[in-house]
Amino acid sequence: MRDGSMEEALTFDDVSLRPGRSDILPKDADVSTRLTRNIRINIPIISAAMDTVTEARLAIALAREGGIGIMHRAFEPEQQVVEIDKVKKSEYGMVVDPITMAPEQRLYEALEVMEKYRISGVPVTKNGKLVGILTNRDLRFETKLDLKIADVMTKENLVTAPVGTSLEEAKEILHRHRIEKLPVVDEDFALKGLITIKDIEKRIKYPNACKDILGRLRVGAAVGVGPDELDRVPALLRVGVDVLVVDTAHGHSVAVLDTVRTIKRRFPEAQVVAGNIATAEAAEDLIQAGADA
Repeated sequence: MRDGSMEEALTFDDVSLRPGRSDILPKDADVSTRLTRNIRINIPIISAAMDTVTEARLAIALAREGGIGIMHRAFEPEQQVVEIDKVKKSEYGMVVDPITMAPEQRLYEALEVMEKYRISGVPVTKNGKLVGILTNRDLRFETKLDLKIADVMTKENLVTAPVGTSLEEAKEILHRHRIEKLPVVDEDFALKGLITIKDIEKRIKYPNACKDILGRLRVGAAVGVGPDELDRVPALLRVGVDVLVVDTAHGHSVAVLDTVRTIKRRFPEAQVVAGNIATAEAAEDLIQAGADA
């Protein structure tokens, strides 16, 4: 209000967009954008780092559609790492570091791991070499859960693929042998990866999914300011978090700027987003501190 006069103000209901001719079909529209200089998302949707919004379940669903979820920091650090790990292990092109079990471990241990990661089987290795595979088919009707995995696992006529097998080739092998998991091994039979029919099916079902170079769903994690919060960072990066979000109500503060500088100094490859901000000056200061967005 100036000089006692009321300025014109508009709400969404006061404005109508006039549609015009378009030669672009919705299915051909590209709405992808960059979250940071190194991370592209396929739809411009990011979930809030709030404990009532983003945990593993939502982050997985959103990444499958092309967006990215930011895991809240109300967790204890260890639990936040677990939630990030759930997202990164939910699907792959090829699992390059698959969960494995040892032949002397017990069936109940395998079941605990399978339930934790929601998987239907695990390769069994000894000194890094594949010696068998344990799947739900092997466990069906088995009641003696204290048996060794070696007593139950499939170890004869193992179907494997060499390093370098494409997903299309893997799909053909899985179909031909009517199996759901295909271990990838080198010439010494050392386990190098795992391709599953579920991951191939998800790739077809969610062609727009937001994934990293290893075919894993992307996910971010919120961190606060201060030494205790920085303790979260190494473990989050180890499990493959794609972006760290320094999440505060007022991002244009000395504490936030110092936190961004510290993370980028200690972990130069980490992608860091910082906020919340509302001015160009704040954006410039965060850029100078090393923020990627």
